[in-house]
This record gives sequence, C-alpha cells and structure tokens, in this order.
Amino acid sequence: MLRTNKDRLVKLSVQGEVSAPGYNDLGKLDHEGQAFVLPSTGGITYNVKIGDLACGFEADHIEPGVSTRNPDTRASNAYNYLSCVGNEATVISGDAKGAKGFVTGTHGGIEHVIMYFPEEALEKMNIGDKINVRSFGQGLKLEDYPGITVMNLDPLLMEKMNICEQDGKLVIPVAKVVPGCLMGSGLGAATTKKGDYDITMFDKKLVAEYELDTLRLGDIVALLDCDNTNGRNFITGALSVGVVVHGSCKTSGHGPGVTTLFSCLDGSMTYTVDPKANLADILL
Repeated sequence: MLRTNKDRLVKLSVQGEVSAPGYNDLGKLDHEGQAFVLPSTGGITYNVKIGDLACGFEADHIEPGVSTRNPDTRASNAYNYLSCVGNEATVISGDAKGAKGFVTGTHGGIEHVIMYFPEEALEKMNIGDKINVRSFGQGLKLEDYPGITVMNLDPLLMEKMNICEQDGKLVIPVAKVVPGCLMGSGLGAATTKKGDYDITMFDKKLVAEYELDTLRLGDIVALLDCDNTNGRNFITGALSVGVVVHGSCKTSGHGPGVTTLFSCLDGSMTYTVDPKANLADILL
C-alpha cells in the first residue's frame, strides 16, 4: 500500500449551487470563423455522463452531470481549490435534498465544480439548489515519491485506481495517452490546484494515432511532456496524469478539458494503458 499523509489532511465543508447555463448574445465562433449556437457550460445535463464519448455530442465545452459554482468570489476560490475529484457531494436544498454524488472535476474560466449524481436525483434537482462538498485531498503527498506532486484528488479515489509500484516507479493506469503538443487552452496557468486545460483535437493525424476520437468523459489520461507541478508547462520528459472533465470544443485552442491529479519531473512516475481507467468504471 502506498504510504501517504492522508491522516493529516483536513476534511472541510465547501458549498456551491447549481449554476444556470450562460451565453453571449452573438453565440461563438469556431476555428474556421463560423458562428455557432450549441449547448455549453452550466446547468443540469441529463443525458451527458462520465463514461460517454467526449466528442459524442452536438455541444461545446459540455459539462457532464451537474455544474455548480459559488457566487461569492472568495468562497468560489475556496470551493474550486478545495473540491477534489472523488469528494462526496450532497444536495442540501430543494426537492433532491439528501441526494449524494461526487466531484468529477473543475473547469477553469467558468470556475465550475462538476459533479455526478444518480438519475433519480437529476430529475428532482433545479438551478440554484445548494450543494455541500466534503472537501478532502489538497495537500496529499506520497511519502516514498517526493518527485511526484499530487493535487485535486480524494485519497479514497486514489486507492481505487489500481496504482502499483514497479522498478522503483509509480505506475498509474490510464485510458489514453496524449502528446503534450496537443495541450492548448490553460497552458501557462499559474496554478494547477483548480481548473483544467484542454486537449486540442484539430490535428486529425495525431488524434487518429493516439485514438483520441474515442476519448471518454471521466477518462484518466497521461499527458506526455507536460509539467503541472507549479502551473502548466511543456517540458520534455515530464509526465502528468489527469481526468477528462468536459467535452470537446469548436473554438481554436480548445478541446476536452483535463483536471490534473499527478505531475512528475524526475522520472519516478509512469503509466500503463487500461481502457477501464475511467471514473464511471472506478466509482459507479
């Protein structure tokens, strides 16, 4: 079993509410300069779930399940920084009060915390319903791997990811491998403790080579030559592992978003490919 400091982590309540979808008056422009109007961020997405294809819907930046935010800026920062993938979420107001789900990722720019809830809860939920998250995970460390930074990850989820040790390295199962040259929007961000950055899907040759056309929402993915230790950088030999949190996009420099879970610069982390390395297969 991996030795961690989880017994010293703080479990703290943070709260948000189901956010309404928003849109600019004139819609959006795609990478070819054409205007389009499609479902995008926010709201309760009834038929897009973790496990579904990230490029499988007529949508742009679509967030699976329930999109939430806190309207207060400082509280929103805490909500985004402290909510970790896998954290328990509970509806605390409205017709679905008491329903339980879990955090599936955070989406930068719109500053949403995205969540899975069962079908019966979605049918009862409404815009504005309040959600409590038992935040737990920021500050998690691997005692025997000081070169690996862990972030945005509930320790219980980490224990379910079938991570192993081999030849002095941590081996993490991933569903897909992504070359760092495809990483776009979010590159250069100053923090990786919230938000995401996008896998651009406009290079058809590389998308086919790495089979990214079958990328799924909730997939655990390896990002080659990507350093997410302190901000998001391209560094040859670095490796990051994250989870796909929102769907594909039509705007330049954008695509399926990835919230970071691990990052390593010293070669002490590697990966193995497992098609079932997806939040739906791990947690449902």
